[in-house]
Amino acid sequence: MKVPSTKALRTTVAAVSFAAIVALTGCSDDQGASGASDAGGEQQQPAASDGGGEQAMPEPDTSDVPDVVAEVNGQEISKDEFVTNYESQFQQAMQQQQQQGSGQELDQTELKKQVADQLVGNELLLQAAHDSGIEPTTKQVDSILEDVAKQNDLQSADEVVAALEQQGMSEEDVRQDAADQYALTAYVEQEADVEEPSDEELKKQYDQAVEQQSQAGGQQGETPSFEDSKEQLAQEAVSKQQNEAAMQMVTELREQGDVTVNL
Repeated sequence: MKVPSTKALRTTVAAVSFAAIVALTGCSDDQGASGASDAGGEQQQPAASDGGGEQAMPEPDTSDVPDVVAEVNGQEISKDEFVTNYESQFQQAMQQQQQQGSGQELDQTELKKQVADQLVGNELLLQAAHDSGIEPTTKQVDSILEDVAKQNDLQSADEVVAALEQQGMSEEDVRQDAADQYALTAYVEQEADVEEPSDEELKKQYDQAVEQQSQAGGQQGETPSFEDSKEQLAQEAVSKQQNEAAMQMVTELREQGDVTVNL
């Protein structure tokens, strides 16, 4: 099984919910992340048509991506890092389109802009985290890798490292990326002004979710009760606040910083 690169664990601001803040883009989505290039430059080949009229899935076009995609306060975001993230998000977007049956062509230019903005946001938050003095311990880095292990049916942080080494990453790079993920997450949690939701707010959130599920055709099996759902709903409410706070932080950091995007 292919384990997503820990670079894919960094927050993709305004693209995913902070409900996945440990996975923060990809480690909980094996299929989405497995489309990423190991080396950052090789593209996945499209699935061949089965002869029954089904069209092959388009390839992500990275031919126009420059060697340096962006510069953030003097720190470069390379083509390799961009392509790894872009190919992953491209595949996820294509899968979503197929599930929805929209038939609408994916706007790769817009998706590239979104991915570049996400990587810039990640870098700004990471720089701010380091400036604030957040330096993860070995134990904290291991906790990130252990979470990745659980989400990929592996037994330990060491197994995650070994799996990624087989994909061409060094242990040093794996652990550095996990350290960056911890620092970024801790910074957002430290800076975000988050309020615990009340039972009344959670009940409203629960009723809305049940209604949406009913309108969408429902699900097989019994719907969990409000009491059984409260903890998850509270986590989602807090995550939403953290996500909104992170986006605001990025906006402010970008205004104050020196950012150039070369796409």
